[in-house]
Amino acid sequence: MNSPFEHPEKEALMLARARSAVLNSGDWMSAPQISEAAGFSPTNPSIQPGKWKRAGAIFAIRHNGVDYYPSFGLDPSNGYRPLKSLSAVVEVLGRIKDGWGMAYWFQSVNSYLGGKRPQDLLATAPERVLAAAVEEVQEIAHG
Repeated sequence: MNSPFEHPEKEALMLARARSAVLNSGDWMSAPQISEAAGFSPTNPSIQPGKWKRAGAIFAIRHNGVDYYPSFGLDPSNGYRPLKSLSAVVEVLGRIKDGWGMAYWFQSVNSYLGGKRPQDLLATAPERVLAAAVEEVQEIAHG
């Protein structure tokens, strides 16, 4: 059986398609979009989302020099602040994944979650999403 790494052009194409799917999902907001939704000062809209990212309250993907934050990780009923449950998941997944890796994980159907995507359950069943993240890290750690 061929390994996908034996064909770097196929791997690059798959990665480009995956990134495109994430970016085109409509689930991502730039710092100016978050700042506008949250009512922050438009003078420097990246300040607060950047603080959240550095504190581990949220993660971002970087595309063409711009950070994009997951809208599913923000709570509209709390002024578009990060969901409290997201930081624990970011802490766990951050051990093995960068922002793009987390984006793929959140947007992929997860068998541990009964075929649901983690992003769809983060606000309503955060303990299940955290358990799935722990399972993901353990699975990778144990091969």
